Amino acid sequence: MDSKYFIKKVNKLSSNSEEFFFMIDYEKLNPIVLSKDEFASNQILFKIDKKRNYNFSIKDDLKALNFKKKPIDLIDYEKAFKKVINHIKFGDTYLLNLTFPTEINFTSSFENIFYNAYSTYKVLMKNSFISFSPECFIKIKKNKIFSYPMKGTISALVKDAENKILNNKKELWEHNTIVDLIRNDLATYASNIKVTKFRYLEKVLNAGSPLLQVVSEVKGDLDKNWKNYLGNLIWEMLPAGSISGAPKLKTIDVIRSVEKDFRGYYSGVYGYFDGSSLDSAVAIRFIEKRNDKFYYRSGGGITSNSILNEEYDELLKKIYVPII
Repeated sequence: MDSKYFIKKVNKLSSNSEEFFFMIDYEKLNPIVLSKDEFASNQILFKIDKKRNYNFSIKDDLKALNFKKKPIDLIDYEKAFKKVINHIKFGDTYLLNLTFPTEINFTSSFENIFYNAYSTYKVLMKNSFISFSPECFIKIKKNKIFSYPMKGTISALVKDAENKILNNKKELWEHNTIVDLIRNDLATYASNIKVTKFRYLEKVLNAGSPLLQVVSEVKGDLDKNWKNYLGNLIWEMLPAGSISGAPKLKTIDVIRSVEKDFRGYYSGVYGYFDGSSLDSAVAIRFIEKRNDKFYYRSGGGITSNSILNEEYDELLKKIYVPII
């Protein structure tokens, strides 16, 4: 499906108040739209808050699930990190979300991990990937559009973790940058844009080491005919600012040169339209299968104030399944 067909199909379904699921990869090369009558026959299972296309099932107790990890070597990560810092010095970017795959081994199956993961947003493409995302992309309710950029992560087990993350100047600057970027993205279609909640904490549960994530709420007004151009709105906001960076277009070019491989559906978006409202997520917390091996993709935002070991540690801390 190309961009024109995606936009046309979403606009048609939404303007007719018909339910649908959608998913778009980071590079925007392989978008998917499924109308309600296509849910059961597809290889995609999803949960978007309370909306799902499968019967709830927990097959195994995965509370003791532990990954065997083979992450990128610190030396190799440092090479990419230094390239990003050089681009920042030259003014090509001032915030870039640097990510890498970590090879993992586990004894369970894709399906068991998907069913057991505790997350508001989940998607499974059978024999391909899983995402159990804590991050909302956009919501639309009653002519109001909301976005929830998530920037700033710390282990909840760290002493005085809340104060440390909220008072960290690098994290504050990074979060401000993404909030401004999201405000700009929303302004293409929305008016009266406001930051209604700024830098509040959400706890991401995990049996091993729960995390605190810093989130803001950005809100705007849409005109009453927004269903007629919903496909255009979604498409033009991508990729999401929190997993690319700023300025967005140039940063995307730098990401391609530093990360080398395609991200695919990792850090894309997926969501559900119920006929009147939209909810969607950024495809992070992501396990993919490639050539009979499994990889967990993760990363974090790099700025001029980033410290190599701290950024590498954040990449590793985000490799988990939210099991409670």
